[in-house]
Amino acid sequence: MNLFDLTGKVAIVTGSSRGIGKASAEALADHGARVVISSRKQDACDPVAAAINEKHGEERAIAVAANISDKAALQHLVDETRRAFGRIDILVGNAASNPYYGPLADIADEQFRKILDNNILSNHWLIQLVAPEMRAHGDGSIIIISSIGGLRGSPLIGAYNVSKAADFQLARNYAVEYGPDNVRVNCIAPGLIKTDFARALWEDPEREKATNRTTPLRRIGQPHEIAGAVVYLASPASAFMTGQAMVIDGGVTI
Repeated sequence: MNLFDLTGKVAIVTGSSRGIGKASAEALADHGARVVISSRKQDACDPVAAAINEKHGEERAIAVAANISDKAALQHLVDETRRAFGRIDILVGNAASNPYYGPLADIADEQFRKILDNNILSNHWLIQLVAPEMRAHGDGSIIIISSIGGLRGSPLIGAYNVSKAADFQLARNYAVEYGPDNVRVNCIAPGLIKTDFARALWEDPEREKATNRTTPLRRIGQPHEIAGAVVYLASPASAFMTGQAMVIDGGVTI
């Protein structure tokens, strides 16, 4: 038995046109899964799916744009996945937003609601849409990309951290509810990763140097270093793991 074999499995990965989502979708495909690339814009998703298909010499990926704040768009994403591949075995809730940097005390209501809707409610919606099929099959893996921000306070991204802390509890609660049907729900909590999403936190060389000094591995992470954990949580290798938060942060939180 190959513990990391995903042959025959179908995965939806949100926010997968770039960064952690893209690296995760590519890694899942490398291990045999068929993957659905999704982000807000179709023209950003198409090249990622095309590159995966070219690499593997077969249709191993499709692209379906979806705005995570739109429940109907998420339903369309799920429907198109089933139409193309016939089933859904893996969900990676990676897409998120953070429209505000600054003290939590000063955030506008509209900004706070957007963060909560995109980072918590959208994952809840997607889980609701895919879980019944997984439970009927008696197998499935749901992976939420949270953040070490959910474990800490911050003077700059407090609302984002609130949402990521809630994702930990979302995973724990669904793990309790779906465990009897062998559907596993886990979180990954990355530290600072070199993505466009986190650009404001690393593009300043002085800020990056300061971050590196307080990181035991003395560097920030790369998207592929999170993708390996996604493969683990999606595969038989993690068959007895559910409701957990896997911290991958270069040692920052220790």
